[in-house]
Amino acid sequence: MFRKMALLKANDERSRKVITTGRLIMPYYSYRGQEAIPAAMGVVLKDTDYLCTIYRGIHDMLAKGLPLKSLWAEIAGRVEGTCKGKGGPMHLTDVEHGVMVTTGIVGASMPIANGLAWASQLRGEDRVAVATFGDAASNIGAFHEALNLASVWKLPTIFVCQNNLWGEHTAYEKSTSAKRIADRAAAYCMPGICVDGNDPVELYGAFCEAVARARAGEGPTLIEAVTFRFQGHVFGDASGYIPKEEMEAAKARDPYPLFRARLIAEAIATEEELSAIEAAHEASLDEAVEFALASPFPAAEEACTDVYGEVA
Repeated sequence: MFRKMALLKANDERSRKVITTGRLIMPYYSYRGQEAIPAAMGVVLKDTDYLCTIYRGIHDMLAKGLPLKSLWAEIAGRVEGTCKGKGGPMHLTDVEHGVMVTTGIVGASMPIANGLAWASQLRGEDRVAVATFGDAASNIGAFHEALNLASVWKLPTIFVCQNNLWGEHTAYEKSTSAKRIADRAAAYCMPGICVDGNDPVELYGAFCEAVARARAGEGPTLIEAVTFRFQGHVFGDASGYIPKEEMEAAKARDPYPLFRARLIAEAIATEEELSAIEAAHEASLDEAVEFALASPFPAAEEACTDVYGEVA
């Protein structure tokens, strides 16, 4: 889990640096502060399991196995990207590693994950489908419709709410009546688990339980992982609407340095071992960024391909 968290943190910092220095121009939704959630999820899921995520979901995809070079080529709009450079940072897909869709529509990951879970159920395949989404998405119709259908059909769907306490520019308590999103699971007769989204070990336990239930045919689970995002809604948003003391308190609970210190304190790893992991990720990012920027753009005629399926 630390290896994944280190990669996610380094990738986010590199993304913001590349944009700031003008090497790339792209929409970017930072996930800094939320690294523990996909890190725990990524070590529990198989390559064959499905993931449907949202525009603030690059960390989910990397933790699931999306290769760095393919990621960077795609967000740079280059032909070597996972979608030939035509999807960009908000529409990444990597079927080989189960990353089925990145949607720009709030909450749209959930009904799509149900469809994939249903396919798995019909085929008798040992696959689960995970939908990740933010706290604000729990207030739209697709959330309730998806949870209801998944429960009725006992679909192997896992709904993962990364509750970072801010829906765009609106505080959680100003837009959501429920004290905990996990409590909403009761209305659909499924387990609702609320966990510390900054604790990888607690998250790991929650994911193991939910995945085991899904694989056993016992139906869906709603996991609410309470965390915080350290950047504005989108890159360039100074997040002045978040009270300074709230941001400072959240950064004091930064999951990365806390988990790093825990591994050393519990003699699971040494400072030298962890530093080596971090250095290796930085080197991989150097290589991935340069690979992407050196790759060609897609040809103009590519705009008309991959639009419609071919009928035999």
